Amino acid sequence: MTIMRLGNSSLSLLLPLLQSPPVALRHGCRLSALSANGGAASRRRLSTDGPAPRPVIGQDSVEVLGQSYPRDDFTNVTPKLLDKVGRNLHNQTHHPLWMIKERIKAHFYSAYVGRWGNPLFSVHDNLSPVVTVEQNFDSLLIPPDHPSRKRGDNYYLNRKTMLRAHTSAHQRELVRSGLDAFLLAGDVYRRDEIDASHYPVFHQMEGVRLFSNHELFSKVQNGEDLSLFEVGGRRTPQKQETQTLEAVKMVEFNLKHSLTRLITHLFGGDLEVRWVDCYFPFTHPSFEMEVRFQGDWMEVLGCGVMEQELLNSAGAADKVGWAFGLGLERLAMVLYGIPDIRLFWSEDQRFLEQFRVADIQQPVTFQPLSKYPPLHNDISFWLPESRESEDGRESFTENDFYELVRSVGGELVERVMLLDEFTHPKSGRRSHCYRIIYRHMERTLTQQEVQLIHKQIEQTAETELGVQGRY
Repeated sequence: MTIMRLGNSSLSLLLPLLQSPPVALRHGCRLSALSANGGAASRRRLSTDGPAPRPVIGQDSVEVLGQSYPRDDFTNVTPKLLDKVGRNLHNQTHHPLWMIKERIKAHFYSAYVGRWGNPLFSVHDNLSPVVTVEQNFDSLLIPPDHPSRKRGDNYYLNRKTMLRAHTSAHQRELVRSGLDAFLLAGDVYRRDEIDASHYPVFHQMEGVRLFSNHELFSKVQNGEDLSLFEVGGRRTPQKQETQTLEAVKMVEFNLKHSLTRLITHLFGGDLEVRWVDCYFPFTHPSFEMEVRFQGDWMEVLGCGVMEQELLNSAGAADKVGWAFGLGLERLAMVLYGIPDIRLFWSEDQRFLEQFRVADIQQPVTFQPLSKYPPLHNDISFWLPESRESEDGRESFTENDFYELVRSVGGELVERVMLLDEFTHPKSGRRSHCYRIIYRHMERTLTQQEVQLIHKQIEQTAETELGVQGRY
């Protein structure tokens, strides 16, 4: 673990999140914005000139962005979720996610310039979120039995096609096209818990940079004697088997230096940073950057030295490289003091107008809309007796219930908490009790309208999830 302090300015831009839960990078130690691909699905660009075609879930197929995909037993997308596809908040001018993306772009454009004066990094922010399972997992060396593949954690159109769980689903494609340095931004989709910092759609940005032997060692004394690769090497916690230790240390130094510059650009100088060793299937060694935040360490991004097997499969076997990934919502909530992730989807002009500034570098502190009171209702039910279906999938997962609540309650649901788990001492049957907190972002809810929604959640849970109510 390495700790450093940057500059002398204040941490005031980090203070707004003190009152709300930190936005966790999903699935723990996992790059939040890397990508991989090799097929036509993810190479399709999205038009930004007009609204995307409205998705349709039919009896036998799902239509998304003008393409039709056959349904099967893995299909678990919902109409409310598909309504978000094509919204592309990161490309809407003056939206806070667009501002964060543009600030990162501007930094890389100015800080990294090629020999002819052009930006070194290209930017890709309109790739379709519909990818194949192979692109989302296999191309990133994620094993077939890895828990991140679970149906309960992802949105599948069918067994072979899904909404990307990370922008890394395009990484191999872009490397294969000959790019050595690029930034990639887009919307990603994961089934998850419900609270102020989790949402089934969020946005990621990642960066990749590759180096040839000359590029990496040209400024090193006696660099002509150094090499990227070695024969007969072995894998250690510090390096991969085919890469030399000298190459890995140079890539690691360049990566950490680049990200330190980026975070300093975004947050200012007076920032204590530490690097924590981590594990990702597609980088080694791997790290997470954390910043000191009011006495605690807060995770900001994941990164690492790219697995050489991934580069080999993308036609870049003669190069080594690094990759990083970060969540745009997380940075925006911290930098602008946005307390609830649902606000990013608001069309309330009182929210949007706050970010209509002449200069994207201009500091903005979100001024809360009127804080309307929350209402909460509890729901208890017995879980289905059969814990697994015929193909080995669990018949009930918490994410199934969270997704159902989102589908029925939509933006009115602020948080869902598991209050209690109970196992009957004689029958062995298990029950869950959840508290659902409702709050409208723009007006006061009545208990009468909440009870109507809550009753629908109870009825839908029984019919769709096979639970038995304990009301």
